[in-house]
Amino acid sequence: MSSFGEGEAFLSTLWACSTRRSGRSVCAVSVDRSRRLVLLGIGLAVLPNPSLTAEAGNERGTIADKPETKYPDFQVTESGLQYRDVRVGGGPSPNVGDRVVVDWEGYTLGHQGRPFAAKNKVKGGDFEGDQDFCRWVQGQHTVIPALEDAVSSMKQGGVRQVVFQGSGQLGYPASDPKHEKVGPKPKTFAGMQRLDFVLTSKGYVDSTLLINVELIRIDRPGERGFRG
Repeated sequence: MSSFGEGEAFLSTLWACSTRRSGRSVCAVSVDRSRRLVLLGIGLAVLPNPSLTAEAGNERGTIADKPETKYPDFQVTESGLQYRDVRVGGGPSPNVGDRVVVDWEGYTLGHQGRPFAAKNKVKGGDFEGDQDFCRWVQGQHTVIPALEDAVSSMKQGGVRQVVFQGSGQLGYPASDPKHEKVGPKPKTFAGMQRLDFVLTSKGYVDSTLLINVELIRIDRPGERGFRG
């Protein structure tokens, strides 16, 4: 297990904060089942004292989302992505054209904090067998902009939490409702239901998502059979 055991103690604080607010799959790499996943202990991390911005959130088509929550312990990229490094990795960051291999899990942070992609859940539960590693080539736009942006400044072995509007410009496009062209796509029926519920809520449900992402490996063109 990693250094994220403290993440479990943050769950109740996060829950209190969040409830105050009234053509291809990219997951293709098999996972070593004996590996103790670093994301297991993170879950939902503490997000203290959120504040609502005065401006409305991004739009999905013509439907404005609810005002965006700003978390003061998170940094913000130029694109507006909020992120928090749980662990900083080592070595260089990926470049456009590099293939990245990541581990991830996702939560509907703005709606009850429910997981739509999770690691090592109870056997027989909604998420049994979920989730393989994901991989994509930076710059090919086969994953949501939030993840390309997040990974672009990470280092191998790093773990980052990102918060964004799932139905906004950093999230899932309305033109790909089955998430076949732009991932990552939940692998379970329950996960798809939970994600799509907030994405198609037409502003009645907060579509804020939290994704925990670990950068497992960076493949440069010519490495590990990757031709670029």
